[in-house]
This record gives sequence, structure tokens and C-alpha cells, in this order.
Amino acid sequence: MIDAAFTPAAAAVADGRIPGATLGIVTTDGRRWVRVAGHAALVPKPELLTEEHWFDLASVSKVIATTTMILRLADQGRLDLDAPLATAIPDLRQYDIAGASERKLTFRDCLSHKTHLPAVEPIYTYDNDPQRLRAFVLQREWRHGPPVYSDINFILLGIAIERITGQPLGAWDLGDGLCFGPPPGAAVATEHCMWRDRVLKGEVHDENCFAMGGQTGHAGLFGTIAGVLDFAQGLLDGSGASPAMLEAIRSPQYEHRTCGWERKFAGWSGGQHCSDETIGHTGFTGTGLWVDFERGFAWTLLTNRVHPTRHKDSGIFQLRPETGDAVIAAWQAAS
Repeated sequence: MIDAAFTPAAAAVADGRIPGATLGIVTTDGRRWVRVAGHAALVPKPELLTEEHWFDLASVSKVIATTTMILRLADQGRLDLDAPLATAIPDLRQYDIAGASERKLTFRDCLSHKTHLPAVEPIYTYDNDPQRLRAFVLQREWRHGPPVYSDINFILLGIAIERITGQPLGAWDLGDGLCFGPPPGAAVATEHCMWRDRVLKGEVHDENCFAMGGQTGHAGLFGTIAGVLDFAQGLLDGSGASPAMLEAIRSPQYEHRTCGWERKFAGWSGGQHCSDETIGHTGFTGTGLWVDFERGFAWTLLTNRVHPTRHKDSGIFQLRPETGDAVIAAWQAAS
């Protein structure tokens, strides 16, 4: 089954569109399959990709780390998903307490990207002190726009977690094979960063996350294929999430979004042959995780498509749905 499912990714590696790829599939009862191809790095010297390599998960951090943390805190009664962020961050827009719209945003609004906040902002260009940049995020009067998928939503959620727990995000135990960087083992190279003037390997790719200290709500998590599959299995068998958490990540909140995740919709990254009870999320570096609750399995495609540069056509936006459809076809053929 795994060989057929891996065919699109293997072809992308063979054609030179991406340096390396790892595909993993896991079932509710713990069966798993993994295939690896290509290189963890091409420059400054070639390095073959293995199952032990750590990937920069980029925005998959939003669901594995931040969403999980927020929902666990809600389970513990330490926050209310429908309460304003200002209950955890009282100094949010503190110079306009009566009028600032950011103070009215709830945890649920940010989890489901139902806010007026922009998609992204070059925060790293304003300063290089993590605490000052956090203050900048909290006091900035953000421009208004229609609801979009926004890193700012999750940066705010990360700050809220820090305030509630009194600890950095990296203090959370997310399980073996998952951690905020730098990872404890060999890392997959991402981009030659023009700002940092080096190939990034074992340090977070996202510029804003790096400038804010490497541990933020929108990025910064590293993972091995085993670590990501362990997390996915915990969702499938319920060992890693309470019933309330599972309901939150599976139930529609705003358009095709749940709390943190996306549900299947026309043209989405998981392909069109998964069940309607599938959720997923992608990361800019070339990563992604999808969980099909109806069929009882999940798959993750981890690539380094931005290595050595993001400014090329890697075909990742076609590869992801092709892989999802190949996974489902292989599963059905094996059933």
C-alpha cells in the first residue's frame, strides 16, 4: 500500500522538484507505514534523508502544538474558548481599552481565523528583541480586513498560553519526536535565508518566529516522522485528546475551518477522495498532516520543498492533493 501511495512524492523527488520527502500512514490501532526518498540537504553538501531526521513543521505547529495547548487549557478550566483574549492578556491594546477591536477577539475566533487580522506581517523587520516584538504585536493597531488565514491569530494565542502558564511554549511535553527547536538530532535543511545569510538547518525557517525567540504560536515546532504519526494516532484513538477537544477540532466553526484545523472542502490540500470527516493542515516548508476519522487512519507528507530556496516551482500545491488521493486509492485497493 505505502509504495503506491508514495508514488507522487517519489516522482517529485526523482524529477528534482523537491530535494526529499517522507510519507507516513498510521491507523487507529497503531499500524504504520513509512517511505523516504531523496536528500535532507543539497547544500552546502548533500545529505541523504532518513526516518530519523527532524523536519521544521512550520504552520503544522499551529495544530500539533498551539491548538492542542489551548484546548487542553480549556479542558482544565483555565480558559474559556468564547472569552476574549484580553482575559489572558490584559495589556492587549492597553492604550485603547474601550475601543480596540483586538480586545474583543475570542480564543475561538483566533483558532478558527474568524478575525480582522492580516495574514502576515514582517514583524522581524521592526526589532530583534523577542520581548519587544511581543509588545509590538500586542500594542499595534492592526489594519482591518475580511477574515483570512492569519499567523497573527496564532502569535496572539501563543502569547496567551505563555501568560496563562507562566512558561514558554517549549516547556510543554508534546511527546517523543516533537519539540520546539533546535531539535536534538539531525535536521532537514530548509532555505538559504537572505536575511540571516545562511542555509537554515536545525533553526526555525519562519523569520518572525526566529526573531521572537523561536517559540511562537504560529511556528517553531520540529518533528520526526514518528513523532508526527504518534500525535496523529493519539487523535484517532483518543489517547491524545479528550472528547471535548476532538469535537472542537472536528466541528465546523467558520466556513471550512474548525478550531485550528481545516475540514475537507473543494480543492483542499488533502485531495478529494478522503471522507468528509477528514481534517488537515499544511506548513510553508512543505509539510502537512491529514486525519481521516471515518476511515480510521492519518497520513503525513513531510518535504523540504523550500530548500535551497522558496523562489522556485516545487509543485507542492499539486503534490499534496495527489498524495492524498493516492493514499486513499491505495487504502481502498488494500481493503
